[in-house]
Formats: sequence, C-alpha cells, structure tokens
Amino acid sequence: MRFSLSAPIVLFFLCTFPVILAHNNEDPTIKTMEDFSGYPIHESHSHLSSLSVDAQSLQKQIDELSTFSDTPAPSVTRILYSEKDVLARRFIKNLMGLSGLSVREDAVGNIFGRWEGSNPELSAVATGSHIDAIPYSGKYDGVVGVLGAIEAINVLIRSGFKPKRSLEVIMFTSEEPTRFGISCLGSRLMAGIEALVEALKTTVDGQNISFLDASHSAGYTKDHNDVSSVFLKKGSYSAFVELHIEQGPILEEEGIPIGIVTAIAAPASIRVEFQGNGGHAGAVLMPNRNDAGLAAAELALAVERHVLESGSIDTVGTVGILELHPGAINSIPSKSHLEIDTRDIDEERRNIVIEKIHQSAISIATKRGVSLSEFKIINQDPPALSEKSILDAMEASSKELDLTQKLMISRAYHDSLFMARISPMGMIFIPCYRGYSHKPEEYSSIQDISNGVKVLALTLAKLSLQ
Repeated sequence: MRFSLSAPIVLFFLCTFPVILAHNNEDPTIKTMEDFSGYPIHESHSHLSSLSVDAQSLQKQIDELSTFSDTPAPSVTRILYSEKDVLARRFIKNLMGLSGLSVREDAVGNIFGRWEGSNPELSAVATGSHIDAIPYSGKYDGVVGVLGAIEAINVLIRSGFKPKRSLEVIMFTSEEPTRFGISCLGSRLMAGIEALVEALKTTVDGQNISFLDASHSAGYTKDHNDVSSVFLKKGSYSAFVELHIEQGPILEEEGIPIGIVTAIAAPASIRVEFQGNGGHAGAVLMPNRNDAGLAAAELALAVERHVLESGSIDTVGTVGILELHPGAINSIPSKSHLEIDTRDIDEERRNIVIEKIHQSAISIATKRGVSLSEFKIINQDPPALSEKSILDAMEASSKELDLTQKLMISRAYHDSLFMARISPMGMIFIPCYRGYSHKPEEYSSIQDISNGVKVLALTLAKLSLQ
C-alpha cells in the first residue's frame, strides 16, 4: 500500500477509525484522513479497526474510586478536602502518571495532567470533570468525565497518535456545593471570578471550619493570596470538552448513545430566612401565631407557582433545603431557612422568576407577621453556549464512529459553564439508567461509557490538529 502522508499519521488513522461506506462508495474515514493531512489518499482499506477502549480497566477504576467514600456502598459520599477526597485525589494523580502525563496541581487542588503536543507553544485542548460527590450519591457523576478523559488519552496513545496541540486532563475541585455552599469552586476560580476570592476569606462550613483552614489541612492554600493564583487568562486553552452522564432520561428512552450539548442552563441559588416568635404548640392560639415555618412552606409553593408561570419547560425551581428552628414537634418554628435553586437556558426569564420569588417572600412575611431576615442571591450565573467548531467536531466524530447522536441542552450545570469563560466549550452526554443521578442507583453501562470515551478521543484528536 502506498500513501502520500507521514507514517505516524497513517498509523493513527489505520488503527483507530471504522470503515463507514457512503452512498457514493466514498469511505468517509479516508476523507477524514485527507482533511487532516491535506493530501489525497487513493486506496480504500476495508480492514480498519475501531477505537480501542480498555473497558475492563476503566470499569475497575470507576469501582475502585467509589471505595473512597464516607458512606457504605452502593452510595458514594466524597466531600471537599475530607480524608477520602485527599485519597481519591492521590488515586487520580497516580493514574495520570501511569498514562505518562505531566501532573501538577494549583493552589486549591485543581489537578492537571498534560500530554505535550508537537507544538507546545500553542494553547492546549482540555478535557475533564470532577470527582467530589454529594452525600449518598452514585459513582458515575463527574467521575466518567475524569477517568474517561484519562482513558481517551490512553486510546490515542495506544493508537500511535501524536497531538499537535497539547492535550490536558483536568480534575476540578469541588463542582458540588456540599461543604461550602459554592458550586464549581475550582472552575469558577480558574475563570477569574474576583468576588469569589473575597468571599472565600470569610466562608466557613457547617462545623465553622474556614475554607482556608480546610484547604490547608488537605495540603493546599497557605494564604489568601494563593487563591487568586488559580486564575487563568482567557484563551489559556483553545478548546474544552467535558464528557458526562446525562443526569436525565432522554438518551436512554430514545435509545441514542451520544448527546451533543448545545447550551448549559443558567443557574441561580438563593438563601432565604424568616424570623418569627415561636412558642408552645399547645398554648399559643392560631390567630396569635407568627409561624416562620408556615412562611417557608408558603414560599416553597410560591417558587413552584412562579416557575410554572414562566410558560417554559426549560424553567425549573427547587427548594432543596428547608430547615426549621428549634425543630421540636411541640414548638412553633421561630426561624426558617430555605435554599432555592432556579435555572433556565434563558437568563432574562430566570431573573424574572427570581424577582417574583423575592416579592412573594416580602408579601408572605408581611401577611404572616414575620420578618424576612435574609434574602440573598448566592450566585446568578449566565448560560453558556457550546462553540460551533466543537459541536462540529463532536458531531463528525460520532458519525465516523457510527454512533447516533442528539443535540440537547444541559439543565444541570457543570464545570464547562465556567470553562466557557476561558475557552470555547463543548459537552458530550452518555445515557444513564432512568436518568438517575445524585443517588446510589446512578448507573451507566460500560458500553455507553466506552462510546463516550471514543467520541471524546476522536474529538480531542480533531481539535488537537487544528
């Protein structure tokens, strides 16, 4: 066989891409080779193999990582800077090293594993996700995007591919808000959010441990000046692609293996507190009560009402935390605490809902004779749109691998939401059982994970050669 391009590139494509014959008998795999190389290839090859994922090892790694948990299997609980989190980080760094990646960490524990490209002066292509897990959750959320990213690099290494742009796997610190109430902490800081640096100076967890003390105990920040060192300049990466379970039922229900995310919904978090008088549950008559618990209950229903009033299925709202003080069956609540999550792909529509919730809180407090002691918007982030060039690369990769794909939005937020402020962004979804997530029943088959890894690997290869 005779070719017009260099041997390493030929070897990569001969070993990785399947043959898919078009209606005109043109092999699109050969066309891809020609597009990348800039030279024509005149012979077809009927024995090209598909990308090779080591599914057995990948599943074993997922299972092993799940053992770093503060709750028993099948649940996973892995909280930021806890002992289990530190052990899990060590596990990830070891896997990166075994893959030949150059490993480093920043001041808050974002972990980077880099495969140097032939033109290292070019901005790198990045991929990755998170491994922290909310209490009693599952073992696939975020993890598939970290371990799957390392395996995608391994796939390309085994194939003989040589990247032009460097490829970098990122494990983000604290995508979940569990400990300090701040979601996507690592990627927010990478995006250069100055207000967060200031907020972290006074942020404490439920045990009144400061962020700085917790971080220091895990071997990270020494002082507040370290935190701003995490900032990255816009353009630090040429592209970022995140592989993730869908966390919804659409792909599984429709029997589609790959979701290509076009946009990530805009999330907002609100903290609300009502202060009432309290009293004995038997002695204080109903007309004389100033019940902070009922004020909270009424606001929770108002959240549902205002979300539905938007008229859009893309508007959602959740009262995920509702706490009453003193919390005794025979005591009228004197204080209530709510935390509200609302999100939409339309930022203006979401903000209208937030304002309606605020007005309802004021009205409810007046009507029930309680005070609205706090109404604080914790975060109010804009949506993020996927870059067309990355969408094209993901879609082309899926087609070349003969995997059906569906364009969709992500109603859950991810680190990609903030990476979009640094570089062009895209996301790949894979199906998960019944859409379950953030619970022990969360599950994706190794076949679906392998499909996602293949699409990710091929997408990274395309973006690296641009």
